[in-house]
Amino acid sequence: MSVDRIRITANGISQNVLVQGPAGGRPVLLVHGNCSSAAYWLPLLRHLPDTLRIVAPDLRGYGDSEGAPVDATRGLRDFADDVASLLDAPGIFDTDARPVVVGHSMGGGVAMQLTVDHPHRVAGLLLESPVSPYGFGGTRDADGTPTTTDFAGTGGGSVNPDFVKRLAAKDRDGDGSASPRAVLRSAYVADPAILGDDEEALLDTVLSTLVGTDNYPGDAAPSEHWPLTAPGTRGVLNAMSPRWFQLTEALIALDPKPPVTWVRGDADVIVSDTSLFDLAYLGKLGLVPDWPGDDVCPPQPMVTQTRTVLAQYAAAGGTYAEVVQRDCGHSPHIEQPAEFAASLLALVEAAT
Repeated sequence: MSVDRIRITANGISQNVLVQGPAGGRPVLLVHGNCSSAAYWLPLLRHLPDTLRIVAPDLRGYGDSEGAPVDATRGLRDFADDVASLLDAPGIFDTDARPVVVGHSMGGGVAMQLTVDHPHRVAGLLLESPVSPYGFGGTRDADGTPTTTDFAGTGGGSVNPDFVKRLAAKDRDGDGSASPRAVLRSAYVADPAILGDDEEALLDTVLSTLVGTDNYPGDAAPSEHWPLTAPGTRGVLNAMSPRWFQLTEALIALDPKPPVTWVRGDADVIVSDTSLFDLAYLGKLGLVPDWPGDDVCPPQPMVTQTRTVLAQYAAAGGTYAEVVQRDCGHSPHIEQPAEFAASLLALVEAAT
């Protein structure tokens, strides 16, 4: 079945939306992650039945959507509001549709925020390699205790500047570990061979990222704590900092509570208790100098935090299932799409 592209103005910005399937089909909303776009879902669509109504927007500042600024002080709510505005937009879903919402990586945080803000509009929630409900970086334990008062080591100053420079230049070269192609091959998937003929198109989604202080990565502030940078108030990485994004209590208190499926790869190096994108873990490995040690700045236990929060969600009356795809990295829907599709379809049936 062909994929259509719809241009729509919703929540005050121009959004590019991929749609597939009949308008009256079972609704599924796909929310992509950071440094990608809606087209990052295309390898999955080949494995889904044509009875589903698939809707996949480009988030602001990605793909072909408008590069509207991201107010990080709202956490991921700017993105969630954009996505929410599509639920009743003409030509997207049937009236009053309650989709199963699928969020990948940062998109998992957007999906959680959408569900917290509009619990009656979400039939089910599939979190794929999601950002922790306590945000990205800067927390020390399963309960999300901040490492420092200013959340040092998170936000716009925590990213490799060479990667940002090459991303802005839309560099397709694979030389050097900080090139977008190298990051796609080494971090987005466990085995780069799996990218196959899709590699160039998937690299296009990475390179669609709008670079700047209002978008990716955002601004930064100085800190007296290691590694001497703290989150700013603008842009994507700050929006994921626990300074601004933390919805654990609201998620646990949801009413109604949609069923949740959490899918992750066991070889994920981005969202992990030993994440190679967490400055604290890189410091522990000796890759960032002057790390003050585990007592002062331990790595964030991202997977442990998500499991703890979802267990509390279940104890409060919800349901969740954790699905671990073996020998799989950060993108299960690309690396093992048939297995991922099975989890999605099971959730669609359960939600129905």
